[in-house]
Amino acid sequence: MGEQQYGIDTKRLIQYAHEIKSAAELGAEIAVVIGGGNIYRGSQAESMGLDRVQGDYMGMLATVINSMALQSALEKEGITTRLLSGINIQQVCEPYIRRRAMRHLEKGRVVIFGAGIGSPYFTTDSAASLRAVEIEADVVLKGTRVDGIYTADPEKNPDAVRFTHLTFQDVFEKNLNVMDMTAFTLCKENDLPIIVFDMNRAGNLRRILEGDDSVGTLVSS
Repeated sequence: MGEQQYGIDTKRLIQYAHEIKSAAELGAEIAVVIGGGNIYRGSQAESMGLDRVQGDYMGMLATVINSMALQSALEKEGITTRLLSGINIQQVCEPYIRRRAMRHLEKGRVVIFGAGIGSPYFTTDSAASLRAVEIEADVVLKGTRVDGIYTADPEKNPDAVRFTHLTFQDVFEKNLNVMDMTAFTLCKENDLPIIVFDMNRAGNLRRILEGDDSVGTLVSS
């Protein structure tokens, strides 16, 4: 969305494509999960008088639109991609099949997972965590607008302090908002580390993959 109130900001889209390309050039196998809040959030459904399940499916379709846009931007950068969807939309993307996804990654393609997990009541965070566990990822990188996890919301509290490393138990005990509880618990139970970082700062994604532990906050066992 960038600085816009709605939709897809071209500059932001190109920036993300550059960031992912830079990371892919290091030889990392990269899978991407994108939300759809710039177009529609399923959680808005009930406040608008719509059925929650219907709203969630609308939100999943919004993530497919964003995924298609990112795929196009990456391919213009010369990066081969595959878009796999949790909902069958055969004209524009492949259905999600775990072995197929892993094969694409082995061949050096950037894989984009659209439409969440294909079921209502699950967030994009849950989709990212589940897909990461399924494809045996080494880490979940959660790109946000802030550069890590803080003692309080840094956009509201200027005295908030950033953590550099937390355990999963620390997050529970401090009641920190990393991602929704379903997604977070899935990572904890599968010993899958999470790094929360500022995706909008150029170079951050590559710096993480190069081992720069000053970027973001690591959550691990």
